[in-house]
Amino acid sequence: MKTLPRAGSSIMVIIGGLALFLVFASWGLISHPSASTVIQGSFNPSIDQSVIPVKPEPRSAVYPAGNNDTGDAVEVKYPSGYNVSDVKELAHIVPPWVVDDLPLTDDSRESNKLYVNSTLEASLSPLSAPKVKSESCDMYNGKWFHDSAGPLYTNNSCPIITNSQNCQGNGRPDKDYENYRWKPTKCGLPRFDPKEFLKLMRGKTIAFIGDSVARNQMESLLCILWQVETPTNHGDSRMHDWLFKSTSTRIVRIWSAWLIHKTLEPFDFAPKDVVKLHLDSPDENFMEFLPTFDVVVISSGHWYVRKTAYIYKNEIVGGQLWWPDKSRRKKMDNVKAFGISVETILSAIATHPNYSGLVIVRSYSPDHYEGGSWNTGGSCTDKVKPATDAELANNRFTNDLHKKQVTGFNRAVKKQTNKSRFRYMDITKAYSYRHDGHPGPYRSRDPHKKTTRGPHGEPPPQDCLHWCMPGPVDTWNELAFEIIKRDLESAGSLPT
Repeated sequence: MKTLPRAGSSIMVIIGGLALFLVFASWGLISHPSASTVIQGSFNPSIDQSVIPVKPEPRSAVYPAGNNDTGDAVEVKYPSGYNVSDVKELAHIVPPWVVDDLPLTDDSRESNKLYVNSTLEASLSPLSAPKVKSESCDMYNGKWFHDSAGPLYTNNSCPIITNSQNCQGNGRPDKDYENYRWKPTKCGLPRFDPKEFLKLMRGKTIAFIGDSVARNQMESLLCILWQVETPTNHGDSRMHDWLFKSTSTRIVRIWSAWLIHKTLEPFDFAPKDVVKLHLDSPDENFMEFLPTFDVVVISSGHWYVRKTAYIYKNEIVGGQLWWPDKSRRKKMDNVKAFGISVETILSAIATHPNYSGLVIVRSYSPDHYEGGSWNTGGSCTDKVKPATDAELANNRFTNDLHKKQVTGFNRAVKKQTNKSRFRYMDITKAYSYRHDGHPGPYRSRDPHKKTTRGPHGEPPPQDCLHWCMPGPVDTWNELAFEIIKRDLESAGSLPT
């Protein structure tokens, strides 16, 4: 074999070295894209966001770091008959801006048109984004970026926005909070395409189960879809029910503040005027409809600060804002009660013999009352942009509820006996940055409402829990849409 000249050998070595460098450099860029930003936070849910097996196989529970709850597993009890409860909520246990939660009627939609005044046109063109398989993309770590395309709708292009969330119609002077979108670190999150959503959901029903924050998300989805088709209202006193006739797609919402069975009748030493939560029994008011839903988006948590008594295994074990007998030991606080309730309702769904749909558990939505709570001077006034890391406040209550929710989710999945699919939509960390997205003092059209601090710095009455529409809440539906697409894709059911 002939020997290459020394100069030729040197050239070959250089070329080989450059080739190796390019290979390793490309691998590094793919694994760690330089333009991405990872939000640092205290949330660390150890949930596998890849496809959970459809068949009920034995699986190990996965717990968030530092929260290996070793309490007893919940044995779910069903109230006899699954009859509709005639329990009426007590107004004194909720703030005034939560009580307004009746099904919308045609009259209320017409009257709401009086409150719209925005002139910005909604952009419906979907932005191109790379498609990434679910097992290779964590959609919940990323950053908020300013999107010049603007919101998906405006408050003058959607007539069903709850008045207290119609921030522009209520006079909020800034509107840049409408223009931030979520960008996952390692993949794209496409802009919501309402026509594609209706196509994918042809003949299907998506149901939102929860409190007024669940209503917030349902109305956001309706507003997005309203831009391409006006639905018909088939709701009644039990549920919101909207039909998009072109694809026979139904959008449903059922009120369930705690997701579990509640009663008002006296029980042991708990009197009639206290709501009793049966922590090991699901809420029959929506469980009877469960088999009719293809997708369920479920959420809760905020009502666990209300006055209630906790009943578990037929015993009063605790209460919130109520515990009259100081000689009795309270076995449970509201955080633990919330965790048990999550396991109860999700276990009931996971073992329901007639349910095989997709369950999206939306994680706890953080509020941003600074300096107090909703009724003790808490405020989100003058927040006009997403928080920076330096501005981010650590909320222990939010962290604790988030961890309990993750634990309840994982325990319920372990018990699964049907063919339903569970996904955990973990928005808590990302939304801890969105202190700018709440109505604040702009909760009504009242021209005399207070919107600035008083002479001694006291804040005006405000809502720092719900979300302005349009606003950050719209991203929840982009995330839910992506989860639905991936679920259909994994089952080979994406329409062509």
